[in-house]
Amino acid sequence: MTANDMTANDRLTVAILGPGGIGGLLAALLSRAGHRVICLAGDETAKTLRTTGIRVRSGPFGDFTAEVEADTELRETVDACLITVKATALDTALTRVPPTALGDALVVPFLNGVEHPRSLRARYGHDRVAPAVIRAESTRVAPGEIEHASPFAEIDLTGETVPHDRLNALAQALDAAGPTTRVLPDETAALWAKMSFLAPFALLTTRHALPLGDVRTRHREELTSLVEETAAISHASGGPADPTQALARYDAFPPSTKSSMQRDAEAGRPLELDAIGGALLRSAERHGVPAPVTARLVGELREAGH
Repeated sequence: MTANDMTANDRLTVAILGPGGIGGLLAALLSRAGHRVICLAGDETAKTLRTTGIRVRSGPFGDFTAEVEADTELRETVDACLITVKATALDTALTRVPPTALGDALVVPFLNGVEHPRSLRARYGHDRVAPAVIRAESTRVAPGEIEHASPFAEIDLTGETVPHDRLNALAQALDAAGPTTRVLPDETAALWAKMSFLAPFALLTTRHALPLGDVRTRHREELTSLVEETAAISHASGGPADPTQALARYDAFPPSTKSSMQRDAEAGRPLELDAIGGALLRSAERHGVPAPVTARLVGELREAGH
């Protein structure tokens, strides 16, 4: 079966670049649903996955182990390649997926930020990149061990230049495997909807080294200003703008919630500061939107060595 023949009822061959918290969860769910899954990772991780599979602990999806294939590089054509690495590791990770090996597979990046689709299209082709957004808290606690902590996993799949039937077929396969999945017609709106929520949350929890509950009480004025600033940048960029709704969403989260950027800072890992804060500032400059709060926070985080 070629990628062009992909339909919702087919057994798909799916590559997962970066089988971490999100990638490992999706790999295990797709494998359990009967699809062939090839995880792409470093030597040791690939060896572990081939030997033990992926073990998942999840409220909504249960505790289970799924068998997967694993390699350090993609060596055959697949129906879809899900890119689930951090933005900071993207350039290095892409060497594992040579464009010639992909055939005409869909390339589906689950990446934070709004700038990655352009560079991926330059590498893999304009009509094959289908950006996705996932809402789930899932952590790799060890190679091949995934803890899915949130009571949900929701995916928005987009790609205005991708044939609609192929998007629908992949969306139905993902949905049947577990995560609630929908295809959205407006790629820009989908990416900016996540960016508008993620940027204030990530920047402030990381800058103040506090969970969301303390940020929204002790730094309420700063949070409100940043949310309004981000909404204005999103609106100018063609995305949604509803600062009141964004604040209400933050208020609804458990007070102990931490952003992934904050967790990276605590662990001494590289931060997605440029993919989130840097991209926000570049969009603001491009559209002439003042962004003093964003600029100050990004500057302070960079001065702190991030």
